[in-house]
Amino acid sequence: MTDAVAHLSGPIAAIDLPALRYNALDLVVRASGVPIRVASKSIRVREVLDAALAVPGYRGILAFTLPEALWLAETHDDVVLGYPSADRAALAALARDEQAATRVTLMVDDLAQLDLIDAVGPPAGRPVLRVAIDVDASWRAPGLGHIGVRRSPLHDPSDAIRLARAVSARAGYRLVGIMMYEAQIAGQPDATGRGDGVVRWMQRRSGRELRERRAGIVAAVREIAPLEFVNSGGTGSLEYSAADLSVTELTAGSGLLAGHLFDGYRAFSPAPAAAFALEVVRKPEPDIVTVLGGGWIASGPPLASRQPAPVWPPGLTTFAREGTGEVQTPLRGEAARAMKVGDRVWFRHAKSGELAERVDRYHLVEHGALVGEVATYRGEGRAFL
Repeated sequence: MTDAVAHLSGPIAAIDLPALRYNALDLVVRASGVPIRVASKSIRVREVLDAALAVPGYRGILAFTLPEALWLAETHDDVVLGYPSADRAALAALARDEQAATRVTLMVDDLAQLDLIDAVGPPAGRPVLRVAIDVDASWRAPGLGHIGVRRSPLHDPSDAIRLARAVSARAGYRLVGIMMYEAQIAGQPDATGRGDGVVRWMQRRSGRELRERRAGIVAAVREIAPLEFVNSGGTGSLEYSAADLSVTELTAGSGLLAGHLFDGYRAFSPAPAAAFALEVVRKPEPDIVTVLGGGWIASGPPLASRQPAPVWPPGLTTFAREGTGEVQTPLRGEAARAMKVGDRVWFRHAKSGELAERVDRYHLVEHGALVGEVATYRGEGRAFL
């Protein structure tokens, strides 16, 4: 990529198109015929979303905020909101928009969320709103407690049945889906060389428990409402979720651009499709270079794994006491001895979508040549989270 963008000023973010195509098709193979809903949080580039949805095997978008969902629904007719929303302005906009109401599905796990929606737009004065319920897919392990992320308060079939009945009986809503995201399987690498055996044991046990519980939940809720979809999975768990007969669609997004957090999985090996380059601005020591910027930290626990990883030239490492910095990042290694001010260091972001919040465009590279560029959400003047 370096030669292809040599004439451009940094910082530069680039997408390798052959790698992106490989990842898109590999996800389809792993999904075994189950449709994939694209997680926009992990992309944040409309042209990349559109390109993925043009590939057979992909269908619909999982958005991360309601304003984003409304924006995407202007051109897409199947947008599910992955998280509950308390954005009153966006809820009011949805209540005024007949077309958006047929295209956007809200996510709820508590009647209080419906109370808020009704306070903004009473049912008598708005279209019927599409609703899906989010059910906790974490594992309540004997002796270990909660394994997974903290999402929905709904966990047991009785919880889901109670809310499904309340939603179905409430004026102004139509229950159309269920989402259950097994983060302890999808988001937990199992080939890092550090405790992999324990991780695999946890995932097997959790997976068996979840498959049985989810089947009961889906069957019970289908007695209450004719569900259009049961959503599950993530890039790291497509095979598991696709094999669950209760699941009708999967979600993936991170696997398209492949941040370095996805390097540690046994089941798949995505091609690094996105990277960014920062310029050397000084050399404190012969074996140290300092680049401008770098502190583009991914969300999650404040660990080294959430920092960008310098990948080219090979052999450069960050300093434990500094890490990647908001304004500058020192890097040490033998490769630094041959580098000079103005040279570039390429990094991979830890997670896939959050890099797009730092740049206004991705440059597109194919077989070593610059072939175009695409605007990120930021480049289109949008900042959702």
